[in-house]
Amino acid sequence: MPFISRRDFIKNTLAGLGAVYVSTALTGCNVSLDLTDDSLEKADFLHGIASGDPLTNSVILWTRVTPINDQQTSVQVAWDVALDKNFTQVIASDVGQAKASADFTVKVDVQNLPANSQLYYRFRSQNNQTEVGQTRTLPDQHADSLAMAVMSCSNYPAGYFHAYRAVAEQAAELDLVLHLGDYIYEYGAGGYASEAAEQMNRVAMPHNEIISLSDYRTRYAQYRSDPDLQAVHAALPFLVVWDDHEITNDTWTDGAENHNEDQGEGNFYQRKMAALQAYFEWLPIRPIEGNELDEPSSIYRQFEWGNLANILMLDTRNEGRDKQLAMTDFITESGFDFAGIANAVADPSRQLLGESQQIWLEQKLQNSTAKWQVLAQQVLMGKMYLPGAIATQQLSIAQYAEYAGLAVLAQRISANDPALTQAEIDYFTANQAKLTEQVQALLQLPGLPYNLDAWDGYAAQREAVYAAAKSANANLVVLAGDTHNAWANQLVDQNGDAVGVEFATSSVTSPGLESYLGINEAEYAATEAGLVQLVNDLQYVNVADRGFLIIKADPEKMTANWQFVSAITQTEFSLQSERAKTLTIYADNPTQMS
Repeated sequence: MPFISRRDFIKNTLAGLGAVYVSTALTGCNVSLDLTDDSLEKADFLHGIASGDPLTNSVILWTRVTPINDQQTSVQVAWDVALDKNFTQVIASDVGQAKASADFTVKVDVQNLPANSQLYYRFRSQNNQTEVGQTRTLPDQHADSLAMAVMSCSNYPAGYFHAYRAVAEQAAELDLVLHLGDYIYEYGAGGYASEAAEQMNRVAMPHNEIISLSDYRTRYAQYRSDPDLQAVHAALPFLVVWDDHEITNDTWTDGAENHNEDQGEGNFYQRKMAALQAYFEWLPIRPIEGNELDEPSSIYRQFEWGNLANILMLDTRNEGRDKQLAMTDFITESGFDFAGIANAVADPSRQLLGESQQIWLEQKLQNSTAKWQVLAQQVLMGKMYLPGAIATQQLSIAQYAEYAGLAVLAQRISANDPALTQAEIDYFTANQAKLTEQVQALLQLPGLPYNLDAWDGYAAQREAVYAAAKSANANLVVLAGDTHNAWANQLVDQNGDAVGVEFATSSVTSPGLESYLGINEAEYAATEAGLVQLVNDLQYVNVADRGFLIIKADPEKMTANWQFVSAITQTEFSLQSERAKTLTIYADNPTQMS
């Protein structure tokens, strides 16, 4: 049998995937419609509509058809695009087949559209019509403003999608939604973050962990049946990238933490191809046909918002990622190997983007004249090092803060600091016994990256991105998801130079640090303040709340506004004004937040 490389396997498997209809808009004309067209067939639209990947002259439209007859292999449907929501100015109308081979999903690339225009669209069968969706094209040259919702990590069994509903309700003030991955989760019923799923009627379907193409399609169908997710898709165009759970947890190029061939889960590449096929079918992303990138599974791509923002959607998960390091790899009989992990994360051969994507990114940064360079990607880029004693779980954050405070007081007392108060001296006297030799040794341990799945596990390539941004004199803004918490980081290179900022969104429903660290509500504020104090470049964190991020940009400034919902396991919700946070950067000093 001839050897087949991973690259050839992917190309052969994905060849022709994601077929799309192309409709050409007749701008300035009114296309006549026959809403009772007998050539159409009866069908339902149970999974909503969506649009995505807008360019200056085109946009992708999407729907999924449910046939009336289970034996059908295709259904003829129609679509219309208009300049007004009443469809008195229709500029494009066409018909096509929703086919069983694509799970009855339909994608249309409507071209020859006017730039910087609000558009309305719908799909029709013989007996049904979808709701009216709103989408838009990108500005061509000049742009005064941009407003985007940034979202990620929507685990259906974990709670209601209130964050999607809240963004849909703000759609009139927004231009785009950037979804940074974990659009679905792969776990079976009773798995990750599903404790309240049964009482909410949100048990994962199918019940098993999804592995086959049929499994992934069924899971997408369940998610897209959610009315809040349908509402936000109908209200705004999406720019999407995948993260790991669209395949399985902690995916890297050739494997994943949550895939074990020895336990009956089959060949990883077959699972991956099934997952990617379902992704291309169910998301409003341009298909791989005609993709000029390195591999047919490549989805890194560029969207230019006039001269205001250069949005570069990156793939830090499937394109070129080397296998993640693990803390357990550095535990030795004599203790933790701090030098070993420092050398490993700095290894210049370790790839997160892959060589082709890195070159592409450098070229796009260098050639852009936009005011803001926006990298929309999955995992945290900022350096998130925790004290070694916390990272190795020998001390909690609260313990470290207490002991470190006592150590500082000890130094001040030894130096006869005249600013010492009697209360501080009394506190130290009452607690100095806690400052044992063992504790003092723990306080001296070097810092460690808390998340080796993020850019901290691939430090050399992060430095290459920073160098590219500096060379391009870019006003660099990195957007991230993945962690389920909200963060703001100053991006600082190995020379200590500030090169940009990072704004990371919380999750739609997936639990964050409040769950992993067992933080109760009374400790939220203290934990957040402690983390900002402990992590050098961290400017803001929310450890507990689910929500989204609103980014607004103009030529002078960019604001990041984090909004959080009050609950995800109750049907009613509100936005928590007391937990909201806004930070601003200015074009003349883009690395400083206020």
